[in-house]
Amino acid sequence: MEKIFRIFSKESVNINQAALLLGFFTLLSQILALFRDRSIAHFIGPSPSLDAYYAAFRVPDLIFISIASLASITVLIPFVTAKMNGDKVTDEAQKYLNDVFTIFFLVMVVVSLIVFFLMPLIVPFIAPGFTPFFQSKLIVLSRIMLLSPILLGLSNLFGTVTQLFRKFFMYALSPIFYNLGIIIGVVFLYPIFGIYGLALGVVLGAFMHFAIQFISSKSCGFTPKFSFSINYADIKKSVLTSLPRTLGLSFNNIALISIIALASFLKSGSISVFNFAFNLQSVPLNIIGISYAVAAFPTLAKSVSMGKMDEFRIHLKSAARAIVFWSLPIIFLFIVVRAQIVRVILGSGTFSWENTRLVAACLAIFSVSILAQGMITLLSRSYYATGDTKRPLIVNFSCSVLIIILSFVLINFFKNFPIFRYFIEALFKVNDIPGTEVLMLPLAYSIGTILNFILHWFFVKKDFMPDESFITKTFFQSLGASFFLGLVSYVGLNIFSPIFGTTTLIGVFFQGLISGILGIMAAVVVLYLLKNEELKYLLETFRTKFWRAKIIAPSQEGL
Repeated sequence: MEKIFRIFSKESVNINQAALLLGFFTLLSQILALFRDRSIAHFIGPSPSLDAYYAAFRVPDLIFISIASLASITVLIPFVTAKMNGDKVTDEAQKYLNDVFTIFFLVMVVVSLIVFFLMPLIVPFIAPGFTPFFQSKLIVLSRIMLLSPILLGLSNLFGTVTQLFRKFFMYALSPIFYNLGIIIGVVFLYPIFGIYGLALGVVLGAFMHFAIQFISSKSCGFTPKFSFSINYADIKKSVLTSLPRTLGLSFNNIALISIIALASFLKSGSISVFNFAFNLQSVPLNIIGISYAVAAFPTLAKSVSMGKMDEFRIHLKSAARAIVFWSLPIIFLFIVVRAQIVRVILGSGTFSWENTRLVAACLAIFSVSILAQGMITLLSRSYYATGDTKRPLIVNFSCSVLIIILSFVLINFFKNFPIFRYFIEALFKVNDIPGTEVLMLPLAYSIGTILNFILHWFFVKKDFMPDESFITKTFFQSLGASFFLGLVSYVGLNIFSPIFGTTTLIGVFFQGLISGILGIMAAVVVLYLLKNEELKYLLETFRTKFWRAKIIAPSQEGL
């Protein structure tokens, strides 16, 4: 989930302070998301039914991204703020919110109803490789989940008011309760309703997400009402403002739909394996990349509006270097201790050791692109801050098409060229496991994402800082430290393996934990010896007691 934070404070809060604060609250939500995935892995595990469950998210997610993000918090807040009298909800602001509520609710309901009846025609495109039996399951699951984009979209809308009135803790509960609803679906509803219980859990989580924001916004003085005299000029302005970013998000979602469609032809459980690994790699992405990108955006936009392009470049470089500083060690750590991470988080119940190894291999491939994904979120926002939405839109579209093409090409290459297949299987130590074709899907995603980052980096350097060093020094310093992190962690795994064993959860946990800590300590020593500036800024940030800054909580813009 992408978390959007807006910093509103009379204190001077720099990007590092803001990002660390955002990362902390994102971490709380991600921890519960890991419990959610562990529950699913424990009770169900990779299977045709779970494949259908994960595939069922694709159409509701596309509806949410394509429509709900047009009325996202980042778009609505400036419009509402301009119509308010300080902290008081004026009649004009109330009218604007009622107009948005009316249009949004009607469009979402109409689109969802149309999709509800068309679902038998849509599902063959989502999962063409499913048998008719599981396609019928997918139809029912998708229809149940169509309630979630409506509820989450309304929650997003009411969250605008919650943020305006700084109802931070109320807002922070929303994503937590969303994941809690899914966990309830797994633990309590799945034994009663089978796989449909998970879909009901998603709807329950979406309802709780919505209920919290509804109660919070009502306490702030905003009670939604249908408007019968809509100011379409304001609505049009809001939609046009958010349209380029919405299209960019939609392209990525369409690429994921295509990946799921290809995975439906592979061994049963492949969609589940892909999603487990994708969710795990999203944890550091949300905590690091998105947090820094979102924290930097208001500062970048303000610098551009004041004509201070030198300041704009300084802030952009600072955020970019911070993302590099954090992401490279995470990449090496995830690759080296991937099996321990997957086994500790997911490995129980029906989740077998073979499942662990396959998900771990996918996680390692995904991890290679963690830096690229984080940088894309920042660099695309640098263009949004300057009002240029065309360039990131074209780059995102091109690379989404590339991901789709690569997915198809790599799967066929993997099947038809045994040497390449044996190399990949030996590299990730999965040569004795069936269903390794699924590894080509994260590989295609990572290649397309890395190219996306390279193109963004090239154009940002060309347009904003043609004669300046961007991330080179930090990149090589962090890369060197990450190498030692990986080396020490790998040696640690071999040392502690016979001590703790690999047959118990506690043994695997301590083996990975101690090895990871030793690796991180080695990386810190290397960075200290290299006099790394980001390490120095990090220590300074902790001394400023950044957690005392006043912030407004994140919104959920996509699932």
